[in-house]
Amino acid sequence: MEHELKNKDGVREKKRREMHHRITEVGLKLFAENGYEATTLDAIAEASGIARRTFFHYFRSKEEIILAWQNALPGELHAQILKKGAAASPIVTIQAALVTQTVNMRPDVAVLIGRIVQSTEQLQLGNQAKFLRMEQAAYDALCELWPDIASRFGLRLAAMIGVGAMRLSIDAWVAEGCQRSLVEHLEANFACLKSEL
Repeated sequence: MEHELKNKDGVREKKRREMHHRITEVGLKLFAENGYEATTLDAIAEASGIARRTFFHYFRSKEEIILAWQNALPGELHAQILKKGAAASPIVTIQAALVTQTVNMRPDVAVLIGRIVQSTEQLQLGNQAKFLRMEQAAYDALCELWPDIASRFGLRLAAMIGVGAMRLSIDAWVAEGCQRSLVEHLEANFACLKSEL
């Protein structure tokens, strides 16, 4: 009986995560197509195949959709670093993970989010917090790959440098209107870092 309840809770939680992800994706798509201000909660709910009332079980506002997208990035970075493994140095590993992550970013959505984030203080703070969480996620993943306690300071530094390079790349990319790819910006920043060191 207890096992059945756990399975039922597991299935329910999985469905909830899937719906949360679907609403986020639909919201981002509508923001990109129609503009953030012009996209209504009703339009997001309808395109997601749910009632407006159901939308509020997942999000309280449009801003929360942006925050949900931002909140997913640290976990994705953590997974990418672990996937790359310890075959190279920590800084090369984080660079490779960030490059993989940026290849999967849609330019239209990323630029739109970059602009939207500047529109409210809550989203600006969420954006700052996202980078701190990405740094922590990178550090945690690097520690799993290189568990030696003596290397912790170097791993922390690699995480900070890697996420810092990503942050500068995104700023430059959005500022130029995505003329070059985000990966180009990221690789140029890592090349600059290596030549300076």
